[in-house]
Amino acid sequence: MAKYSYEFKKKVVFAYLKGEGSYRYLAKTYGIPAVAIIERWVQNYQAFGDDGLVRSRQQQIYSFEKKLSVIELYLTSEISYQDLA
Repeated sequence: MAKYSYEFKKKVVFAYLKGEGSYRYLAKTYGIPAVAIIERWVQNYQAFGDDGLVRSRQQQIYSFEKKLSVIELYLTSEISYQDLA
């Protein structure tokens, strides 16, 4: 089980986005041990929406062809690892 539920993460992220307090204040209020956790949640939410707060438990299995195409794309362009992912 994930340490923090999707609903809890969303509550904290919305509190931050509504201006209810700083990362430090919200961490103390909600009992989160590190400010960086909330920062990561906010960044993930801003980048991916609700999907950024959902913990994926599914392991992806990629075909040989898919892996090869990603490697070829990396070798033939200036795309970073993160962009490829």
